This record gives sequence, structure tokens and C-alpha cells, in this order.
Amino acid sequence: MRILIVEDDDRIARSLARDLRHQHHIVDVARDGLEGWSYAEAGNFDLILLDLMLPKLDGVTLCKRLRQAHSPALILMLTAKDTTEDKVIGLDAGADDYLVKPFTLEELSARIRALARRYRELAPPCLVYGDLVLNPAAQRVTVQGQPLHLTPREYVLLEYFLNHPHHVVSRSVLRDKLWEFDEESGENTIKTHITNLRHKLKAAGCKAIAIKNVYGMGYCLEFLD
Repeated sequence: MRILIVEDDDRIARSLARDLRHQHHIVDVARDGLEGWSYAEAGNFDLILLDLMLPKLDGVTLCKRLRQAHSPALILMLTAKDTTEDKVIGLDAGADDYLVKPFTLEELSARIRALARRYRELAPPCLVYGDLVLNPAAQRVTVQGQPLHLTPREYVLLEYFLNHPHHVVSRSVLRDKLWEFDEESGENTIKTHITNLRHKLKAAGCKAIAIKNVYGMGYCLEFLD
């Protein structure tokens, strides 16, 4: 999943981000509510971990703003406030779940797994292109019925291309949409991931698609069948 952490406590934010990255999630961190809003507007996040007490824009207001903007992201509120009234306020603002601090990373992971199951239930149908099938619910790709083993980066790249089959996509768009905002993701890094993805598709014998260079512009899907 692509996850946004909106948390002003740097110690908590760094610990959460490190643990979630170890679980192969793509993670961004915003330090206040306004920065969280900017990140959410610019990125396609599956889940937002949202602290309730934030500078500049509080968590409840940000949650309401996200829902008013029809953000599809799941929202898990993190807060030290544990009264029933506070929980009701957060859930009524549009949060999908509520976790009281202090919590263990194991409990957070369990909550995320539960939300991920809901995400998979709401996931779009399989993307089928000839002998290639991408299943968003299982985050699984097969070619000619055989599993295609991809890294998280390669998977999100392939999924993005399959969801935008007639678009020429620049490296800057790929960086903005699919990479962590504070991560070093220059053109060479993106090129390396695309090269590796191409090699895996070719080695698997994929006869349906390839990723084509569009000189001076970026990349697009090439349909082989």
C-alpha cells in the first residue's frame, strides 16, 4: 500500500515509517496538517495515518477536508485522546478506524491488515491484457498463468501503466505519483526500475504488452497482440 503518515512527533513518525517500509509499503511523512493536505492532493494514497492533534490544521478538520474532496484513501486516526466523544468525532469526520496512543507496532500492523482487507474488497477488478493479468486485490501479477515476481516499485509502475494504457507518462509524473516525496528518485532511478520491469516481462514470455520509450517525453504501453 502507499501510506501517508501525518504526525508532528518526529520520533513517532520515523519509527512508524521505518517499520512500514520494512513491510514493503511506500511511505511518505507530513509534519503538520497543511503539509498533509498538500501531500494528499498530490499523491495517490491507499491509507492515511492521521494524528488528531496537529499544528496548522488539526486532524479532524483535515479528515473532513479529505472526505469533502472525495479522497478514496482509508484513514486511520492516531491520537492520545481516548474518550468515547473523541472517537465519535473522529469517526464522524470520516475516519475508518481509530487507534489510541500509546500503541504497539504489532497492534498498528493488525489494524492496517484489517483495513487492507477492506481495501482489497473495494479494489477494482483484474486488469487483463492478453496473457498478462494484474489482480489489484491480491497485488499479484501472472503471465501465461505463472506468477511474475515484482518488487513493490515494479508492481506500482506496472499497475500505473495498465491503468493509463493510452497515456505517454513522463518520468516526472512517475516520480510525483509513485515515489515518496522525500526520496531521492532521479531519472536514472526510475529508468533502472523500468528497465528491470521490462526484463522481467520479457523473461516471462509476455506477448501482450511492452513498455516503450517515447523520445523526449517518457514512456507508454505498447500492445503486442
